Amino acid sequence: MSGARVELYTTGWCGFCQRAKALLTRKGVEYEEYRVDETPQLREQMLTRSGGARSVPQIFIAGRHIGGCDELHALEQGGKLDALLAATD
Repeated sequence: MSGARVELYTTGWCGFCQRAKALLTRKGVEYEEYRVDETPQLREQMLTRSGGARSVPQIFIAGRHIGGCDELHALEQGGKLDALLAATD
């Protein structure tokens, strides 16, 4: 379904990360997952790209920072997620 590149910064033990990935999977969206608990330098990359957000997940669609799990679900509930996912980078 997705034409946009979807990237998630996550950890292995994060319930919000699991919820975000589950929503994307239900929608048939492929995503790239960056595990900041396994590769510490990815956390610095996440901080830079997100404007200093420290919590996970941090989600990017088509290069745009959308926030975390709550923001992803809000986009879905508001009917705006599909349009973002259809965009191209």
